[in-house]
Amino acid sequence: MKFVDEATIIVEAGKGGHGCLSFRREKYVPKGGPDGGDGGDGGSVYLEADESLNTLIDYRFQRKFKAQNGEPGSGRNCTGTKGEDLALPVPVGTTVVDMDTHEVLGDLTHPGQRLKVAQGGFHGLGNTRFKSSVNRAPRQTTKGSVGEARNLRLELKVLADVGLLGLPNAGKSTFIRSVSAARPKVADYPFTTLVPNLGVVSVQAHQSFVIADIPGLIEGAAEGAGLGIRFLKHLVRTRLLLHLVDVAPFDGSSPAESVRSIVHELEKFSETLANRPRWLILNKVDMIPEQDRDAHCQAIVDELGWDGPVFRISALSGEGTKALTQAVMRWIEEQAEEEAQNPEFAEEEAVRRQRMDEEARAKIEADRQARRAARTDDDDDDFDDDDDGDVEVVYAPE
Repeated sequence: MKFVDEATIIVEAGKGGHGCLSFRREKYVPKGGPDGGDGGDGGSVYLEADESLNTLIDYRFQRKFKAQNGEPGSGRNCTGTKGEDLALPVPVGTTVVDMDTHEVLGDLTHPGQRLKVAQGGFHGLGNTRFKSSVNRAPRQTTKGSVGEARNLRLELKVLADVGLLGLPNAGKSTFIRSVSAARPKVADYPFTTLVPNLGVVSVQAHQSFVIADIPGLIEGAAEGAGLGIRFLKHLVRTRLLLHLVDVAPFDGSSPAESVRSIVHELEKFSETLANRPRWLILNKVDMIPEQDRDAHCQAIVDELGWDGPVFRISALSGEGTKALTQAVMRWIEEQAEEEAQNPEFAEEEAVRRQRMDEEARAKIEADRQARRAARTDDDDDDFDDDDDGDVEVVYAPE
């Protein structure tokens, strides 16, 4: 299934039914009086988070959705039937943006969460409503109002506690296969991962976290090199970044320079995301002779001037992965406890996430405009069509 993480749709709520102009006509009741009923309200449009979905592909082919109109009122004080609401299922983690005002209408981050995106029109009043002691035969009615219409952009960001960063072939997919039940494609060539993969890492009973593997970055990704930076937006919801680096690259390149190139691309995408907590993971240490391993890894750390947490692992053999996942679990629990006990810390975290969202949205939009300006052929203007991946997001429990 094709992975689609952005879609534009048009939603329109139903119109309200008109009020009825009617008078009671019955034998032996010469002056029956007004009996026109009210119309029915128009149906509203909702978006509902559905955990069984993991892509927005359904909204690639159908983009206009309309709720049911309310029925008009009728005689004998009969009220028109209310229009049926329309509920559109979207994946958990979908952000809804009004394209005309650029307002973020909401985030659907919990299964079953509903968000009203278009209010149905209100019903019109029948002439019975205008009856009074001085107006016994009213001929006034009101029409139902028009339902709200909106142009929306749906942005899917995968929900994960931890995100993986690194060059292609740094071992990110191998790592996620090693610590979870996710089975992304692994091969000996770059850009094997074309779409984000999710895995649930179970540390012990009732302790687990979600880890996200995104396609690898290369130098110049912010200018569209490789797969570009569009998938970086899937890391804005994460709490922690694990930066994997190959300590023994087959091309002889410098691991420290590889780290710097990724950090540079990260900073160009979002300064706030670049400042998120990030751990350095030295992968493929089994490729270094054991007697030289300590010196080799320390040389990388010294060249970078790295003062944060450092872990040495082999994703292929599993060496060091248990200690790493346990440390990640402890860190996540400490952060969650701090947020629960310190409202100011929780508020600061919410502000940071909002800022990352805004920076990511602005960067991706600028990238989209640059692509459109540079396009000289007859390609579709939809940026989403640049994604030719044929694999859905893998979300596998342990």
